[in-house]
Amino acid sequence: MEVKNSLPSTTTALVAYDEDGHVKRTGNLWSAVAHIITAVIGSGVLSLAWSTAQLGWIGGPLALLCFAIITYVSSSLLSDCYRTPDPVTGKRNYSYMDAVRVNLGKRRTWLAGFLQFLTLYGTSCAYVLTTANSLRAILRANCYHKEGHEAPCVYGGNIYMVMFGAVQIVMSFIPDLHNMLWVSVLAAIMSFTYSFIGLGLGMAKVIGNGRIMGSITGIPATNTANKLWLVFQALGDIAFAYPYALLLLEIQDTLKSTPPENQTMKKASMVAIIVTTFFYLSCGCFGYGAFGDGTPGNILTGFGFYEPYWLVAFANACIILHLVGGYQMYSQPIYTYADRWCSRRFPESDFANKSYKIKLPLIPGYELNLFRLCFRTVYVISTTGIAILFPYFNQVLGVLGAINFWPLAIYFPVEIYLQQREIGAWTKQWILLRIFSFLCFTVTVVGLVGSIQGIISQKL
Repeated sequence: MEVKNSLPSTTTALVAYDEDGHVKRTGNLWSAVAHIITAVIGSGVLSLAWSTAQLGWIGGPLALLCFAIITYVSSSLLSDCYRTPDPVTGKRNYSYMDAVRVNLGKRRTWLAGFLQFLTLYGTSCAYVLTTANSLRAILRANCYHKEGHEAPCVYGGNIYMVMFGAVQIVMSFIPDLHNMLWVSVLAAIMSFTYSFIGLGLGMAKVIGNGRIMGSITGIPATNTANKLWLVFQALGDIAFAYPYALLLLEIQDTLKSTPPENQTMKKASMVAIIVTTFFYLSCGCFGYGAFGDGTPGNILTGFGFYEPYWLVAFANACIILHLVGGYQMYSQPIYTYADRWCSRRFPESDFANKSYKIKLPLIPGYELNLFRLCFRTVYVISTTGIAILFPYFNQVLGVLGAINFWPLAIYFPVEIYLQQREIGAWTKQWILLRIFSFLCFTVTVVGLVGSIQGIISQKL
């Protein structure tokens, strides 16, 4: 076992570096698209049929299209803030928090960092919960096939959450986002696969029914107040399904500088959002059209679909494989920040800065850092524990979507853009961006209120 410093040697032969001293970035349009799709198409897609069912045939598709447009606008604003002050030749901002700190100061950096890490952490918890639901769905699909659709087929979820946590402890040995391309490509393929399966099952169900179910106003509720809570919660779920602003600059930091990173990132965002919106509309609308008022909260684990049982099981296996990569996409920014903070805070500490070269049979050599091992293990254990305590799929997604949507995907990108471009108050562009931000703020408020109300009612 060889011990060495974890920082890369500047004398390493034949290694190219960018102008900032980092190993040369090699990402391109399609690697960025893979990263974005891995980050965006996750557990959120599974709740879209339920969200469409709450909003109805007009409100559901319209909401999905509006969120797609909003996401592209915010991602375009943030793409231009990767470099400061010039979007092509300025100094790099390696992360979301770096961009906030450089443009908006230390006080708002703390707020942005707290909200970003809260959302990343919460999404990791949601992925643990979703994976357990999919594992149970595989067992239930086999049980229903053998015992009949009326059989109880009840399985606990805690053990499956613990199993997923164990897998993530191993996956967390991946050093950083730059080493995750193969994970993102696999996860993107899995997301396409289970989205296609959900779409195909929904289409088959509609054809089998001989009609499109549902109504313009969506699922009826016992009273107007309950209907409003459900509509608000549905908006929160859709908000969770789209934005990826909190990962955008980290993804952009993997791109090579020719052509300029902001141009490549805008193209990647356009491609990824078009693909994502197609799947979202298809899954949401065909899911609602297939089940109408009986649309389940999770289209592939709520068991509207029973047969073919092997296809339902396979779709859930694809979800699990995707979420293994998706969990890492949302955890790696926290891991990277913790590594950098500890290295800066304790520059002389072997625990923080030394790595140990581990060589096992049939496995490439791996550099093990003790701080990285301890921190990431504790992180995974904590997300697993939170998921066990709050196993409420739609409500949890709604809360996370509301927390992420306006503050991180709208407010900070708008403020950074205004500051960096030095756009004066009350100019036409300033007014338009402020109106854009305010409208999105109202969506966040109603989504957060509805989802919290849903969690409280479920818990009680």
